[in-house]
Amino acid sequence: MTEQPGTAVLMFIAHRDAESRVMAALARAGVTEVTVAQSRLLQRLSPEGSRLTDLAEQARVTKQTAGALVDQLERAGYVVRQPDPSDARARLVTLSDRGAELCRMAAEEVAQLEDQWRDHLGRQSYEALRGALISLREITDPYR
Repeated sequence: MTEQPGTAVLMFIAHRDAESRVMAALARAGVTEVTVAQSRLLQRLSPEGSRLTDLAEQARVTKQTAGALVDQLERAGYVVRQPDPSDARARLVTLSDRGAELCRMAAEEVAQLEDQWRDHLGRQSYEALRGALISLREITDPYR
């Protein structure tokens, strides 16, 4: 019998599938210019806006890479840069209306995916899984 992968790998497999499904749903909706790397940065945007250095740190990419991705997203109309009201030298990256619509479409696909997981696992197991992952976030997510 083949040994099962570790829990972290199992979580990665589920995440990779979710990410693939979201990207496929966006493509079906005609959004073909957004890359996985760009989408990972978009996921980390705070509703109030995020500094580029924070995005880079959270996405675990260099500031230069994050800057290039934000430049691409800005040219495509998904984000805007604006002055940071708390520091005139800094700029915040925020979603544009087009970016908010993109995130809404992605959220719809995630909701369908979670419905499928809930149906497959059963409500009680799904809620236990979700509760465990929320609890793990306390020790795994320094950006929460």
